[in-house]
Amino acid sequence: MMEQAKRENKEIPVYGMSCQHCVNHVTKILEKFPSVEQVQVSLEDSKATFTWDPAQVNLSDVRQEIEEAGYSLENMAVGLDDQVSSEQVEEKDLGRAEDIEELNETVGMSSKGEQKQLFKISGMTCANCALTIEKGLKSMPGVKSVAVNFATEKLTVEMDPDVVKENDLLTKIKDLGYGAQSADDGKQQFKVGGMTCANCALAIEKKLKGTQGVQNVAVNLASETVTVEFDPGVVNMKGIFEQVRDAGYTPIANEDENQDDRTAIRQRNWLIFSAILSLPIMPIMFLPMSRSLMYTMLILATIVQFTAGWTFYRGAYHALKNRSANMDVLVAIGITAAYGYSLMTTLHMFIPSIFFEGPNFFDTSALLITFVRFGKYLEAKAKGRAGQALKKLLELQADKAHLWVGGEIQEVAASDLKIGDITIVKSGERIPVDGEIIEGSASIDEAMLTGESIPVDKGVGDPVIGATINRSGSIKVKTTKTGKDTVLSGIIKMVEDAQGVKPPIQRLADKISNYFVPTVVAISVITYLIWYVVLDSTFVFAFTAAIAVLVIACPCALGLATPTAIMVGSGVGLNRGILFKSAAVLEGIAHLQAIGFDKTGTLTKGTPEVTDIIPYADYSRQNVLKIAVAGENPSIHPLAQAVVAEGKKELLAIQAVENYHEEAGYGVICTYEGQTLLIGNIKLMHKYKIDVNESERDFQRLAESGRTTSFIALGGQVIGLIALADVVKESTKEAIKRLHQLGLKTFMITGDNKKVATVVGEQVGIDEVIAEILPQDKISIIKKYQDQGFKVAMVGDGINDAPALAQADIGIAIGSGTDVAKETGDVVLVRNDLLDVERAIRLGRKTLLKIKQNLFWALIYNVIGIPIAAGVLYPLTGQLLPPEWAGLAMAFSSVSVVTSSLLLKRYDKKLVA
Repeated sequence: MMEQAKRENKEIPVYGMSCQHCVNHVTKILEKFPSVEQVQVSLEDSKATFTWDPAQVNLSDVRQEIEEAGYSLENMAVGLDDQVSSEQVEEKDLGRAEDIEELNETVGMSSKGEQKQLFKISGMTCANCALTIEKGLKSMPGVKSVAVNFATEKLTVEMDPDVVKENDLLTKIKDLGYGAQSADDGKQQFKVGGMTCANCALAIEKKLKGTQGVQNVAVNLASETVTVEFDPGVVNMKGIFEQVRDAGYTPIANEDENQDDRTAIRQRNWLIFSAILSLPIMPIMFLPMSRSLMYTMLILATIVQFTAGWTFYRGAYHALKNRSANMDVLVAIGITAAYGYSLMTTLHMFIPSIFFEGPNFFDTSALLITFVRFGKYLEAKAKGRAGQALKKLLELQADKAHLWVGGEIQEVAASDLKIGDITIVKSGERIPVDGEIIEGSASIDEAMLTGESIPVDKGVGDPVIGATINRSGSIKVKTTKTGKDTVLSGIIKMVEDAQGVKPPIQRLADKISNYFVPTVVAISVITYLIWYVVLDSTFVFAFTAAIAVLVIACPCALGLATPTAIMVGSGVGLNRGILFKSAAVLEGIAHLQAIGFDKTGTLTKGTPEVTDIIPYADYSRQNVLKIAVAGENPSIHPLAQAVVAEGKKELLAIQAVENYHEEAGYGVICTYEGQTLLIGNIKLMHKYKIDVNESERDFQRLAESGRTTSFIALGGQVIGLIALADVVKESTKEAIKRLHQLGLKTFMITGDNKKVATVVGEQVGIDEVIAEILPQDKISIIKKYQDQGFKVAMVGDGINDAPALAQADIGIAIGSGTDVAKETGDVVLVRNDLLDVERAIRLGRKTLLKIKQNLFWALIYNVIGIPIAAGVLYPLTGQLLPPEWAGLAMAFSSVSVVTSSLLLKRYDKKLVA
């Protein structure tokens, strides 16, 4: 009855839960505590209720356990708590309420309602096309920023959805002369066969709008396409296709993942077609000219001009309509001039009174189109290779899944799984999607996520990640995330975002590209005038030089220089578990001069471990540990569990104790084999009048070295000391050494006490230690270094590190850290290896160097090539550069830049060191 009287009802807030797995996880945490019963956790209300005895459980311990699991008792959008228990080893200091506004800003909690939208663009031919789209969209109200990646054909738009709608953007892009499609997983476009009239379109719309999970439908009869917005957690594309078939029509799936391959195949086919028709013209040029041969040349050249060459006219039309100029304009002017002049000289044979006599350039126009098509084919192949990192990620996903329905197994496509579906995963199979184990146990190979080759043992209640491999055992997995919400999709999106944002260095290339084509056209006209008017050359001679200038110029090389290097560099990082959130980060990390580190969980492992065991009297080290394990085993305190873990590591049998209870702020008291056992601090020893003279000197020594030390007293006598510490990660010392070799200044920022922080700092060789500060003060430290002119990075893993990660020029988040830290960081280290900090900086420097090399070669090519085409070497060689060979040189300039970027892949092996 007395025990019942002590019990109370308790309600606590729990924030950060996102699914039923989170609810189960929090429930299990609370049920572990003694006296805690009748636990009810609500996802909707973000709270937990239970009954408990406050005398048996410390609320700060509950808080610590929940926060260590990745949740919080405080709403990050409302306030943070900065209370920290002095006994806690793990650093969990949170920001004060008065600093919440600043924290909200730093972690990106904007109330402006801006959102980012990703599109797939088609129809671009050079860097100027990308600039045309950017310029056109930026002029629209509600559009905040626009970035077009010419290499990946991706468009990223930051916009206010209340002002501008997605359809407005798509319409504008179409008006600019390009195609666009949303890259959102929850919005797809596909073709439908069998529609004959407007009623067919209405029938499909009506059928899909009545499907659960479908939010919006638009059917275009003219293009036979359906655009559908849906909730991937409720319905998938298979279900949507079934509804279309049920309505009596045939859905045709898009194969976006093969888009690069199909583009290369299409370019190859056009190349073969134009080559078959163009090559016969060359030998005809050397034969005695007759009417039949002239007809043959005219027919072949005309077919090539207005089939394979039509794409250049179309591109030039849209560019000029939008007051822009691109490579299509240059090629179109060149082939039109050559073909038009040849046509007039050919017609002179039939109507001499109107047209003039002269040589023809049918071979020049036809071969020029063929060579440019050849360059486009090589470019498409090379661009496809540059984006292979993302393709490899997509290939990791399981194709099939064993769906458990009513006691039977059905094989379905993994993409068809919905939240709540249960799948069977046998040994050797890939886990299809993110989920939670509800039955069985297995060893899961998570190397694709963490890089660790040793499988992780998991059982009921543990989360599993899609694309990881079950190495042994059979498990039932309940689907918790699908589509874009999965971990793998998140990584893919992060890499896509990184490749979709322009770094500052590309602004130079964009400015040059903007004026490039008009300048080249002007140079071409000047070339013609100098040769024909000033130097009194023949019309044909001057005309040939002018065309050569037009077609040798290559704005594409400038447009590809930066994005292809970014694609390859971010791909190399991805293979090493280093995720860059934007292209600007890859450039910015190369300029770093100072780097700060959080201590707990970043430089150290974040969990306590036994470091020293000192026995006294006649007891051995093993005996002291065995007795300590028995006394600490009933406790859930992290320090106690660290002692138990050490005992299990040494395979010690755990004995039972009696009369166990904990005294807050002192330690543990119990009965071991009939004797009183005390485990705790020096205050506990003094309280029970235990003589500590023999052990006090060792205790002081361990305390001064930053250890948390407990006395072990049995039967009124100290039998040993056990010291614990949050030990430094194995790679930390080597990582700091390598950063110093790169010329970086290092410093530590921690809320821990100065003595412990200094010991850790000296142990790893860090330059400066700043300790005993609050989260908001971390920002001040970063600002201090920035005010001194340093480009500063911050490495951290906790909620309390988020403000500093945001303030730093580059924020680097440890992959095992909190979601807030990972969201705020610019770089995420998936493998939790501090050596990856140094590798990320080296990779950034190498990528920036490659970008500079690409821009140099792109510029030097044009600087040298254009004068040669204009005829500056004619006095030495006695020959002009034929326009068709100028076209071939232009094609190879783009390919050379992409190939240069691909050489960056070889750096992956050097990063391993």
